[in-house]
Amino acid sequence: MVIRVALSGAAGNIGYALLPLLASGYVFGSNAVELRLLEIPQAVGSLTGSKMELMDCSFPCLTDVIITTDPLVAFNNADVIILVGGMPRRKGMARKDLIQANTKIFSSMGKAIEEVASSNVKVLVVANPANTNCLVALTEASKIPTKNFCALTYLDHQRAKGQIATRLGMSANSIKNVTIWGNHSETQYPDALSGGYCVAKDGTKVPLSEMLANDIDWATTDFIYDVQNRGKAVIEARGLSSAMSAAQATADCLRTWLVTGTKTGETVSMAVYNDQGYYGVKEGIVFSFPCECRNGEWFVKEGLQLSDFSRNKLNITEAELVEEMAAAHELIGTSPAPVKIRTVSMSTCSSGSSLATTATESDMSVCLTSRM
Repeated sequence: MVIRVALSGAAGNIGYALLPLLASGYVFGSNAVELRLLEIPQAVGSLTGSKMELMDCSFPCLTDVIITTDPLVAFNNADVIILVGGMPRRKGMARKDLIQANTKIFSSMGKAIEEVASSNVKVLVVANPANTNCLVALTEASKIPTKNFCALTYLDHQRAKGQIATRLGMSANSIKNVTIWGNHSETQYPDALSGGYCVAKDGTKVPLSEMLANDIDWATTDFIYDVQNRGKAVIEARGLSSAMSAAQATADCLRTWLVTGTKTGETVSMAVYNDQGYYGVKEGIVFSFPCECRNGEWFVKEGLQLSDFSRNKLNITEAELVEEMAAAHELIGTSPAPVKIRTVSMSTCSSGSSLATTATESDMSVCLTSRM
């Protein structure tokens, strides 16, 4: 079985850091992988160098590397599509302008996916504004199940775990079930208290609400602010946007979603199409929830008890996403009514096996790696 993986914005910093994770078996295990790398014409030279390096690594799982500027070639019968390429926000650019510029790109990406991708392709959107870019793409790809799309908030999830672990003097791997609610933006709500816990050295699960009982002010102020603004802090310190961490989060999200699943009782944060009005959030937007993964599917974990404080935070990020949705629909001329839910079998690969163990040149010319 060969898994056909398409990656847009492949020559950017995130793409460069992501390629070895996709080719080495880290994400897809021992399955053979064919990489389709999509870029604008100006970046093909750089991408050719990346292809040379992939060859030089002699990854045993990598069967072929295809470089193209045509999404119809990159997405043809693809099993997994990772959309990293998008227009970054420029100085002085209003958020609505950013949304509409990316809406053009992701409308064309969605149409190309609709035309040539596997009917059960899985699509992960990384480029910002990720939630609304994802919504635009899935709206245009009407034959693909809405559950086959996801926008990346796994990076925020990992950032939150890192902040809590540092605060408590523990390893990040011991922190479980923190949740990023809402948008991948500064309105997101990093939530340590609604179901989060820590695994002690003896294996005991201790709720974070207990461990942070004397530090609630931090958990509801500085912690939230620091996670919301972590990308900006990285840029200020490094002079460049997050690439290594964004690539790692992308790889971990794909592996958890499509291959390993989550462990029993554990959740990860994924921005998914809200078809059920989970937690009272408006239907028809892509919203980050606590999710369990199994057999290549995500399932929103329901039943968490949310405080009034948390409800207010969800309302704030929901309002931003509704506004973004309206701005996007204004451009593509579709109604902001919820997309009809589309379903298909659990199989992920175009071959039928499970993984579980038309764009114009003017549109594509702005497909640059987005800041995370």
